[in-house]
Amino acid sequence: MAAKKLRRAQLSQEMCERLSRYQITTCQDFLCLSLLELMKVTGQSYYEVQKLLCKVSRACAPKMQTAYEMKLRKSVNPSSAFLSTTLHSLDRVLHGGVPCGSLTEITSPPGCGKTQFCIMLSVLATLPVSMGGLDGAVIYIDTESAFSAERLIEIAANRFPAYYDSDEKLLCMTRSIHLYRELTCCSVLKRIMSLEEEIILKKVKLVIIDSVASVVRKEFDTKLQGNLAERSNFLTRGASVLKYLAEEFSIPVILTNQITTALSSGPGVRADLVSPADDLSLSEGSSVSGKRDSAYVTAALGNTWSHSVNTRLILQYHDLPTRQTHKQETASLVMPRRDRWNKSTAPCKTEKTTAGSQTRGTESKPPRISLLPRMGAKAGC
Repeated sequence: MAAKKLRRAQLSQEMCERLSRYQITTCQDFLCLSLLELMKVTGQSYYEVQKLLCKVSRACAPKMQTAYEMKLRKSVNPSSAFLSTTLHSLDRVLHGGVPCGSLTEITSPPGCGKTQFCIMLSVLATLPVSMGGLDGAVIYIDTESAFSAERLIEIAANRFPAYYDSDEKLLCMTRSIHLYRELTCCSVLKRIMSLEEEIILKKVKLVIIDSVASVVRKEFDTKLQGNLAERSNFLTRGASVLKYLAEEFSIPVILTNQITTALSSGPGVRADLVSPADDLSLSEGSSVSGKRDSAYVTAALGNTWSHSVNTRLILQYHDLPTRQTHKQETASLVMPRRDRWNKSTAPCKTEKTTAGSQTRGTESKPPRISLLPRMGAKAGC
């Protein structure tokens, strides 16, 4: 990729230091210069500069591979092809869990638990392979300041009390989750471009961006034609880099999205995703009929983005009777074991809530998770 550092392009240490004095540190910086400019900054002849150009180009160009090599790479260790969610119904629909080497999107109405699900996956990725984890670090890009270190510890201590039976193990787990708060599209894209080196240095096995739609919706007004083109360019560049990283390092990349309301003109053009009982819920059901312009709820960011992700999970609230029944059944759950954790030793800053308030997404409204395949087939759990 063009964001690759020149020191990883097999250039000499002396040449890298010389180029860095001119603020030329990546392959993109090098390849954007003309031959005359390169001759000036490198102090090399025309033919030597041509050799350097070929070397840098080969370093950042995607490598060719056959279909057999791709198949062989995935069949070496089938267990590492998925990150189990520990939700057996969902794992069964996903044929093993969240797939490695591709992009998975999670979308839902507000408050369904997207962030909680991402935090849970962060804990799972740090577990050893023998427990279904990936035994690696996690990069968590938070664009809404919704990540809670306290909630991370609660999930780990309650889901796996036998494993996280000491402060040392909890401390080690939190140290392996690297949180970045990026609040603008520019900073998010810059962070994505620098992920390759961090994945290698920190042995990252999972990348999470929560959420993509948050920064895009704040900065781009789709009513303006110029903004629409810039937004499309940002999403396309970001998705292409994330796909490359997922495939190159065979890791899962999780992205969260929001929902939006759209119009479909003409009867039967689109499936109606609006539940009549609750305008914030998503359903897989009834078709549009008898209306010229019908509103439906769908994932945000448009059609171009929908083709960038490989798997889309839709979280939906249960109907009211089911929700109340589930609330009664879960009321007797064991409270988090906070006594084992000394907050003064936590490497991450915890978020405090006032009396009567709740951490975002932790309300007892159990979501239903549905997987909607692209070709119109329906599956759910």
